[in-house]
Amino acid sequence: MNDPALRVHDSILGLLSSADNPTPLVRLNRVVPFRDTQVYAKLEWYNPFGAVKDRVAANLVADGEARLTVQAGQKLVEPTSGNTGMALAMIANAKGYTLTTPLSVEIPLEKRTMLRFFGAEVIELEDALCPAPGAPEGAIAMAMEMAERPGFHMLNQYVNEANPDAHYKTTGPEIWRQTEGTVTHFVAGLGTCGTITGTGRFLKEQRSALKVLGVHPAEGHDIPGVRSLRQLQQTQLFRPAEYDGLAEVQNQAAFELCLRLNREESIIAGPSSAMALAGAFELVPDEPGHVVVVIFPDSAFKYASSVVKYLPGLEPGAAKPAAPRDALLDTMVENVRGNADLTIDVDAAHEQWQVGRPFVLDVRPSDEYQEAHIPSAVSRPIAVLGENYAGLPDDLDAPIFTVCQRGNSSLSGVLFLQSLGYRTVRSITGGMLAWREKGFVTDAE
Repeated sequence: MNDPALRVHDSILGLLSSADNPTPLVRLNRVVPFRDTQVYAKLEWYNPFGAVKDRVAANLVADGEARLTVQAGQKLVEPTSGNTGMALAMIANAKGYTLTTPLSVEIPLEKRTMLRFFGAEVIELEDALCPAPGAPEGAIAMAMEMAERPGFHMLNQYVNEANPDAHYKTTGPEIWRQTEGTVTHFVAGLGTCGTITGTGRFLKEQRSALKVLGVHPAEGHDIPGVRSLRQLQQTQLFRPAEYDGLAEVQNQAAFELCLRLNREESIIAGPSSAMALAGAFELVPDEPGHVVVVIFPDSAFKYASSVVKYLPGLEPGAAKPAAPRDALLDTMVENVRGNADLTIDVDAAHEQWQVGRPFVLDVRPSDEYQEAHIPSAVSRPIAVLGENYAGLPDDLDAPIFTVCQRGNSSLSGVLFLQSLGYRTVRSITGGMLAWREKGFVTDAE
């Protein structure tokens, strides 16, 4: 059974996007600077393998199968900046192929790790963040060399027309249908340029006045998956004559808008999504009737190691050193824990408390004591227990119960009171959690 309407599929490949099974289109409400122009984000991480490149990978493989260049047991090789490789790895798993992917060590660690996790053979190279076709020792050159070996085939997303064709057949029709033909501007970040070229071509066939706009990062950028204007000159699928405008976005602007999307719109967009959106703000005028669709290629989860470079305060804080442990004290506490004469079950403690009201010493922090404590219990946090002896019984034979939250710290309380000479001291097993679970009476302050 394969029914997109019911979200029931015969295999994971049934989740690949189409006009009948589109990725979501979500209107942005808080980060947009417009009064009249409506802006929609097309959330491509709803593809089965988490990115817009799922469309390309699926069509590259289908095209190869139709041409008989991809056959049973095929060894695929493809250079990648991450997302195409991840989609190819999973499609290869589903179809019984294998994937080898040369890539740059500049690609976020999260992507390189997941490629291996998905089963790809990853070859890391000292290459640019985005592979350059002309680099003699780069990822593309290595992939092309491997493709000459027996049994290997390179799909070559950088020149293969099946790349833009994937978007002509799926992304374009989805947007047209989802907006009921009202879309006036289409915006995409520029990487291999399959998305903008294929989607733009379809949409312009529906309405020639529709604007197709491309957004690229600045030279020396740190935004994975996209290319600077100089890098784009090396991409055969970059066809600026078919676009109506280009915008350049700086690293910091992209990462800051990425943070806003996540925090203000609750949309888990990655940095290339924010870059495309920032370009849309620059290129599209604010006018009634304008409906903008921006491609959001993937989510933020693959880019933790990238965002921390540009957004201070997100780095993990230095772990606070643990308090020095006293091995002898730890041993003594463990001895108390196993000594039935020095601990008391919570039911037995409650029974004795009801009859004789023994002295109860609560060694928890003050806020926990104030929230709920045994009536008449004396608060003496374990951290200051040795600083204040006031209020303790005068009679060293007086029965005393110590209590904490779970029955751990109160064992130290037993040892402390014994060191003062008290002879009938017991720790309540399970602490206040056990006391309250039993429904026994408590006070609060």
